[in-house]
Amino acid sequence: MAEAPLVRLDSVAKQFGTGEAAVRALDGVSLAVAGGEVVGIRGPSGSGKSTLLNVVACIIAPDAGLLALGDSVVWQGGRYQVADLRSLRRNRIGFIFQFHNLLPFLDATDNVALAMTLAGAELDAARVRARGLLHFLGVGRRAAAMPARLSGGEAQRVAIARALANDPPIILADEPTAALDSERARTVMDLLRRVARERGAAVLVVTHDEKIFDRFDRMVALRDGRIDEAA
Repeated sequence: MAEAPLVRLDSVAKQFGTGEAAVRALDGVSLAVAGGEVVGIRGPSGSGKSTLLNVVACIIAPDAGLLALGDSVVWQGGRYQVADLRSLRRNRIGFIFQFHNLLPFLDATDNVALAMTLAGAELDAARVRARGLLHFLGVGRRAAAMPARLSGGEAQRVAIARALANDPPIILADEPTAALDSERARTVMDLLRRVARERGAAVLVVTHDEKIFDRFDRMVALRDGRIDEAA
């Protein structure tokens, strides 16, 4: 029997506003992402890409449909099926933003370690793991650097390490290469592919960045809140 996908959406819908001001951001979206797979989400502005990512991240609740993460149904029947969403996000989902959003008063190691201490880890152990993750991502020599002293590519790698800190099975990224040049963008995507392969993570990336389209196992196009099968 095939393993269940790590991310599954069935007929998910989300509307913002009411009446004439209503916007249907997602309109019956169904999608499955397996462990070890890197999937890109593309589409014009307003197509529902960020809403989709935020639904998977359990930041925005859908209006209809089903969301399952691994073998757990997270949202169905008009409500969340999980009592502690904060713990779910912290332990099962890693989020990478367009801009690294590193805390400027912490060095690279402690930016990564913070995610682990918030989940209950001891600081010394968290720092050891943080340095290991930074080494894994090729920025171990910058472990003591403050964010202001990091290049854009280095800062984004530290942000990826932070997303991996609690070893989540699901990695979500919102335009992670938009602020990077072509070489650094491809490097970041190659790192995400490595994470997917070596850690068995499902990686879902929202992007407009055509220079990295060839780094995905497959692309999914959204238009007007629906998957555009013709794209």
